[in-house]
Amino acid sequence: VQLQAFGGGLVQAGGSLRLSCAASGLTFSNYNMGWFRQAPGKERELVSFIRWTGNGNVYYADSVKGRFTISRDNAEKKVYLQMNTLKPEDTAVYLCAASRAVYSALFTATAYNYWGQGTLVTVSS
Repeated sequence: VQLQAFGGGLVQAGGSLRLSCAASGLTFSNYNMGWFRQAPGKERELVSFIRWTGNGNVYYADSVKGRFTISRDNAEKKVYLQMNTLKPEDTAVYLCAASRAVYSALFTATAYNYWGQGTLVTVSS
């Protein structure tokens, strides 16, 4: 199984980025997909997840609600994170992850079976 995240970069505050995560080696449509982030010196935190059932079953952390949008394309085996109105506090390495866990477990990193390598997002003030 391989998850490859890309699309990070340097952007000014208020700008936008779109992260993508390409999956291989798994039946993508059977997996819940999550985006986590980890800033220097901080713990890994859940940003958003989308359930295997489709684009109507999503979760966002309060810190990104209304600014970020998660989506998935099962045919392409990809999950996306559209990030708008970026803030300096969004600066982190963003990681995608895959899980077969039930909904209630998806809020913790331990529920995710596979992880990508991460892509760095830097938001300048």
